[in-house]
Amino acid sequence: MAGLSSQGLGSGLDVASLVSKLVAAEKAPRQAQITREQSSTVTEISALATLKGAMSSFNDSLSALKTQDVFSQRSADSDDAEIFTATATTAALGGTYDIEVESLASAHQIASNGFVGGAAGAVGTGTLTIGTGGKSFQVTIDDSHKTLAQIRDAINTATDNNNLVRATIVTAADGAHLMLTAQASGANSLISVGVADATGTLGNLAYSNPSNVANYVQKHEAADAVVYVSGFRHTSTSNTFTDAIEGITITAKKADDNEPHTLTISNDTNGTTAKIKKFVDSYNALQAQMANLRSYEPTTKKAGPLLGDALLRGIETDIRGKISGAVHGLTGNYQSLASLGMKTNKDGSLALDSTKLSAALAADYDGVAKLFGSENGVAARLSSSLTDRLTDKADIAQRTKALNAKSVSLQQDAAALETRMATVAARYNQQFNTLDSLLSNMQQQSSFLTQQLSQIANISK
Repeated sequence: MAGLSSQGLGSGLDVASLVSKLVAAEKAPRQAQITREQSSTVTEISALATLKGAMSSFNDSLSALKTQDVFSQRSADSDDAEIFTATATTAALGGTYDIEVESLASAHQIASNGFVGGAAGAVGTGTLTIGTGGKSFQVTIDDSHKTLAQIRDAINTATDNNNLVRATIVTAADGAHLMLTAQASGANSLISVGVADATGTLGNLAYSNPSNVANYVQKHEAADAVVYVSGFRHTSTSNTFTDAIEGITITAKKADDNEPHTLTISNDTNGTTAKIKKFVDSYNALQAQMANLRSYEPTTKKAGPLLGDALLRGIETDIRGKISGAVHGLTGNYQSLASLGMKTNKDGSLALDSTKLSAALAADYDGVAKLFGSENGVAARLSSSLTDRLTDKADIAQRTKALNAKSVSLQQDAAALETRMATVAARYNQQFNTLDSLLSNMQQQSSFLTQQLSQIANISK
């Protein structure tokens, strides 16, 4: 400690050790109190954060159940997913439909006649105007970029191409072929190639329609997808149909003409079952966390950080009441979670009878939806309560704020204690150094007197 001498110069007193022990003895009770309160405060802050996190996670799981609208999701099931698939929105109504996939959409693709000079052979100069889907772009071929490979690259990098047409080269026995492929499918994707100011054989790249086979061979025709929904014909430039049935998107996968398949639109019981199971799991996780916070182990006498805490007890009681209580205003067989096959175990966790839940969803899907998502439904009332408790003005937040303030105050108390003990140490050091000086003087006087007495004794002899 600053200011202490290591040992009395004249007396031999260990001043540093004496001062250190006296300061430590005086400091210990208050230091122990501050440390104990600081540890307790930090533990309680951590416990409240854990509780709030568990409550927030449980509240998040309620978003999938707290309104009746979330139960409006429908499932769309194809009896052969290799032929078509489908998805449904909440606007879809239950029912079954016959679906026939006559043909899939295809993009127009044409291949030029072979150029015997190959990809590196010169073709000619001029201007190409390439069009598809009602749009077109121009490519100028000059004398330094007139090989077939350079023409391909010029088409692909043209500023106005905008992914309309892709050019490639396929080499065969009769030479190199320029392959043009429309990047959009459908009957409107017909490719046209106009040539102006042509030199050499650039004119051989002109193409106007599929019947013009002088310069190109059509590899894939431009065609719309065609499906029949309950006997009614529908076309699409892609393989997706969004306007055949309200709220349903059908995606054709494979043509299977004259072979009807079945599309079934129904309540999304699988999705709802998964949401309810997640609700049970999330509640059990919250319950386990609260049990841990209020736990007591008699063997080790170790207590949870919120044992006997009134705030925790109030939250737990409120949640359990909203879980187990019946929903007022409902009619029918499903007015509480117990009627869906949920029961409370001895440890407070929920157990779900999946068979009983499936039967309830099959018997009265809307009734289950109301049990969870109506205005006073289980999920709705739980979410309302939890949301209120998780705000910055609620008890948990205010208590955490007070504990944080207490922690800061304790840190200040610890700093003040150190300052005070430094003053005490300085005082003790001064006192002992003064004592040491007095003892030193006394020792010197004692030595002087001893010498004088010795001299007197010698004179008398």
